[in-house]
Formats: sequence, C-alpha cells, structure tokens
Amino acid sequence: MADVIRLVISFPDGLHCVLKGRYAWTLDALITAGEKGVTPIERPAPRWSHYVDILRDRHGFIIETIEERHGGAFKGWHGRYILRSQVEVLERLCA
Repeated sequence: MADVIRLVISFPDGLHCVLKGRYAWTLDALITAGEKGVTPIERPAPRWSHYVDILRDRHGFIIETIEERHGGAFKGWHGRYILRSQVEVLERLCA
C-alpha cells in the first residue's frame, strides 16, 4: 500500500478539506478501513492518537474510539478508530 501524502476530500454539505502528510495518511487509513476501523497495532505509526485528535479538533471529523484490551509483555489497551463522518475522496496523492 502506497503512503498517501495529500488528500482532498468533500463533505456532504459541499465543503472541501485538504490534508497533507501524516494527517492525510491517517484519514486515508480510516477511510480504507471502513466500519472495521483501524488500530495502531494493525497500521503502526507514531502518535496515532495525536493525528486523530487533530482531525477531530481542527478539521471537524467524527472519529469514534473503541478501547480494546491486548495481552503480551506490555498488556493494556489500545484504541480502535472508526471514521463516522461521511466523506468523498476527490484527490489522493501517493508518495
């Protein structure tokens, strides 16, 4: 899967949003995952929660976080992120 470095999306109300870098990469991963959602364990990257927070707070995306437990040497929990906003991808630029 190629890394997305720029993403142009449209909301149902006609507004457009241009995302670059890790924010574009994160939103593309969420769009691709659909209802299944995505976790940092499935798509490793630093600072997933930060990218999701920025997409929520600065850009207004609705992203649900579901806590999932995991075992292993560093047992605990991780978030599964699911995009709930309806968006249409107008342009996807990959590296």
